[in-house]
Amino acid sequence: MMLIKSISGIRGIVNNGFDNDTITQFAIAFSNLQDKGPILIARDGRSHGLKFLKKLSDILLSKNRTVIDCGVVPTPTAQYIVAKNNYSGGIIITASHNPTDWNGLKFIDHDGCFLNPGKSQILLDSALNILDNLNINDNNKIIDYHEESIREHLDNIINLSVINLKRIQDKKYKVVIDAVNSSASKILPLLLDKLNCKVIPINCDSNGEFTRGAEPLPANLSEISKTVIDNCADFGIATDPDGDRLAIIDEYGSPIGEESTLIICCDSLLRDGKIKAPIITNLSTSMAIDKLANHYNVNITRSKVGEIHVVNEMKKVEATIGGEGNGGVILSESHHGRDSLVATALLLNRLSMENITMNELYKKIPHYKIIKDFIKTDKLLNQDFIHLIKEKLNPPEINELDGIKLIWPDKWIHIRKSNTEPIIRFYSEAEEIEDSNRLIATSKELFNS
Repeated sequence: MMLIKSISGIRGIVNNGFDNDTITQFAIAFSNLQDKGPILIARDGRSHGLKFLKKLSDILLSKNRTVIDCGVVPTPTAQYIVAKNNYSGGIIITASHNPTDWNGLKFIDHDGCFLNPGKSQILLDSALNILDNLNINDNNKIIDYHEESIREHLDNIINLSVINLKRIQDKKYKVVIDAVNSSASKILPLLLDKLNCKVIPINCDSNGEFTRGAEPLPANLSEISKTVIDNCADFGIATDPDGDRLAIIDEYGSPIGEESTLIICCDSLLRDGKIKAPIITNLSTSMAIDKLANHYNVNITRSKVGEIHVVNEMKKVEATIGGEGNGGVILSESHHGRDSLVATALLLNRLSMENITMNELYKKIPHYKIIKDFIKTDKLLNQDFIHLIKEKLNPPEINELDGIKLIWPDKWIHIRKSNTEPIIRFYSEAEEIEDSNRLIATSKELFNS
């Protein structure tokens, strides 16, 4: 199988597209691309990540780099540390939400953000031509930064100006955590402990054994739902393997959907008047964010799908908050990356503003019926299909910034090629679920025609 290459880095099935040779090529290319200075390395919980991390370390040492080894930490922790300590960059061994037999590399630039599209393309192109022998210099250093990275990231979140720490701590929430036995298994319970919550952890062993689907989608959250009910918890939270996305489960054990994570976190800032610039999100994110922003007279700007696209727009307008409808929340005060830990703090901050339950909070925010579907294919969205769907559905508004999005006042459908998998994504949202399903069914039929 070929590697999947995109602005999100590279990923593939271990020993069937992704192996030590892949790591060698891309690590050398990345080192050649970055300025002088230390490079941070980290990984998610996948067991094969340990040998890949050792290989990665050896390669960087051979290129006269000091290696900052953070071990198993969330992607946002690595991003925060690179930016805070002014490292040359970082490489994370992770396949994010892909199944456990996958792995990959994410590349962090010196500012803690993922590589921009132009620089990412240079990396992808140059890696193909790498032929190099390792020559490790004993004078180069490996610095174990695991504990420090966790402590520094937690300190940053606890001291955010946009949360009321004492108010949260006084609530003494009981919270179930499901970290899918991966990178957030250690740091997320520590954060909840600092917020004076009673923590009930499940799947928090960092061993990379995914006992559920890797994505924190409602269909994959039956265990945490049951645990919330059995323990009379106030709510539950679940992450993906590299810890940049957060899903929420209410006190009845009902997943409220990843789309609601960003809405609640934005509401946390909006209610306190903490947002002074537009909210930035992508084209596939729920129109509930527009309704929330309209209520507070705040503008929304939409970007292509992909964290770096959202981040670039945030930087342009100095936005306070942004994110994506997959549970990814970006807070500029912390760092420019999706962060399940930041999202957790903002969630608790919003919940603590009133004496209400998670279910009651969910009922207070706007939400619609969104359907996320896909077709496994290597086909592209060609112009014949785009012309056909425009003609057949004839919407009042069309956006072709990223694939094609057809928009009506009360519904929309966004069709685009995935950045991370060989699939075409079909996302649709409406006031009634039948309308969302109908739009997707029609669009898939036209795509396959």
